[in-house]
Amino acid sequence: MALTLRSSTSFLSPLDPSSKLLHKPEDAPPSCVAVPQAAPASTRLRALRAAAQAPPAPPPAELLHGQAQQAHAGGGEPRRGGVPVYVMLPLDTVGPGGQVLRARALAASLMALRSAGVEGVMVDVWWGVVERDGPGRYDWEGYAELVRMVERAGLRLQMVMSFHQCGGNVGDSCNIPLPSWVLEEVSDNPDIVYTDSSGRRNPEYISLGCDTLPVLKGRTPVQVYSDYMRSFRDRFSGYLGTVIAEVQVGLGPCGELRYPSYPEANGTWHFPGIGEFQCYDKYMRASLRAAAVAAGHENWGTSGPHDAGEYKQFPEETGFFRRDGTWSTEYGHFFLNWYSGMLLEHGDRVLAAAEAIFRGTGATLSAKVAGIHWHYRTRSHAAELTAGYYNTRRHAGYEPIARMLARHGAVLNFTCMEMKDEQQPGHAGCSPELLVQQVRAAARNARVEFAGENALERYDEQAFAQVASTAASAGLSAFTYLRMNRNLFDGDNWRRFVAFVKTMTDGGARTALPRCDTGHSDLYVGFLDAAKERRAPEAEAAAAL
Repeated sequence: MALTLRSSTSFLSPLDPSSKLLHKPEDAPPSCVAVPQAAPASTRLRALRAAAQAPPAPPPAELLHGQAQQAHAGGGEPRRGGVPVYVMLPLDTVGPGGQVLRARALAASLMALRSAGVEGVMVDVWWGVVERDGPGRYDWEGYAELVRMVERAGLRLQMVMSFHQCGGNVGDSCNIPLPSWVLEEVSDNPDIVYTDSSGRRNPEYISLGCDTLPVLKGRTPVQVYSDYMRSFRDRFSGYLGTVIAEVQVGLGPCGELRYPSYPEANGTWHFPGIGEFQCYDKYMRASLRAAAVAAGHENWGTSGPHDAGEYKQFPEETGFFRRDGTWSTEYGHFFLNWYSGMLLEHGDRVLAAAEAIFRGTGATLSAKVAGIHWHYRTRSHAAELTAGYYNTRRHAGYEPIARMLARHGAVLNFTCMEMKDEQQPGHAGCSPELLVQQVRAAARNARVEFAGENALERYDEQAFAQVASTAASAGLSAFTYLRMNRNLFDGDNWRRFVAFVKTMTDGGARTALPRCDTGHSDLYVGFLDAAKERRAPEAEAAAAL
């Protein structure tokens, strides 16, 4: 969805010589950007591998991302309190057929990011791509090629175990469904995907209601996810903890720990609707009935709330979410405890498997929580409730999530870091700033690392300044920027981005770069000096895109 999901603006094809990236109007001055000098990629990666092969030292009293930074520097000086910046690659970097798309342009872009001081990149490792040919038949070759490209560029990788489909949400410019053999099972048994009160099925992700049932060709979904991650570990064992710095475990639609309560496909939902509960497949209904019987209220298990409204409604238009609605009753507490508890148990199961599989590899584990900031200023926090976060004015919903992540040593990755309350529409009751503060407090109380992303594609100074401010106040361990595409490398956007990276990695020591490149870095954005006999990799990237 537009406010929390990662935009998927596709990586564009190599440059036409007449591209606006290379030429400005004749009366416009060239736009130049100074970038920090980077160590050669080969030196950097040799140091990285040497650090990985060195005898283990006693564990320092530092957070995981901080440890990764020092290892990356080969045991050298840390970043002086700075925050490493990663950049999300296009969603179709590895396409449906399992091949790296636009490899030449990608290589040039990786070099540009390296020169700008970026720590690394993030990529979705699509279930629908890797296991497309049948159960247990894994094709990692496209991702292996990508890992080698990133290593050559001297960067690191955050790799997302993406067990959801790509497509159907805002910005999803490519379509990568679940594996065809999984969709065959969905066709035979539609209850294995999430279902709303009207019977609409959502094929984005397998329903957590059947996590422990053998509904996927004789295996349970958790077994399928575990086998996938185990195969990934075995294929990339030589890179985990060095080039592959982090494994983010997908736990729901868009890779987030949540229910698909606000699907935008076919106009089902639009901002700032409250969304709908997703508990009407037969497995979720059976669990609800059992919970109601155990609570001594069998009638509470016949269905979900009857007065919760529809996707596009506002809280006050419903009996459940209005100011003193059903959410605040004994029944409401029972239902919301069960609904959010099922989500927590799902995250716990999958992360327990991931922790066992990746233990000892040196890679950091992480999980993503959605930044659902609309209706945050209301009592019920309706949009959060339908997504599975039991967070109201009377109930702290992110503390249990943070504690669950802490049990598995996983980083809590949160979004909407660039948003300010004053920029949101008044009628939507938004407060992304208060939400970030609450989630950060939950992470701190649970002693869990807190990392962040921007929710929307932004290139303006105000957004970058807000991220830098949040990073400083919230103590972010890492920040992942959405997203690498042509717009990022275009003129002033690139200049502002390079300045932002420097601000983050220097711990706020510098907040802006001059508009003219007085450092002779050879990185020219929006203008390339035709008299140059040699162009830097950064200029190649600007040209390639």
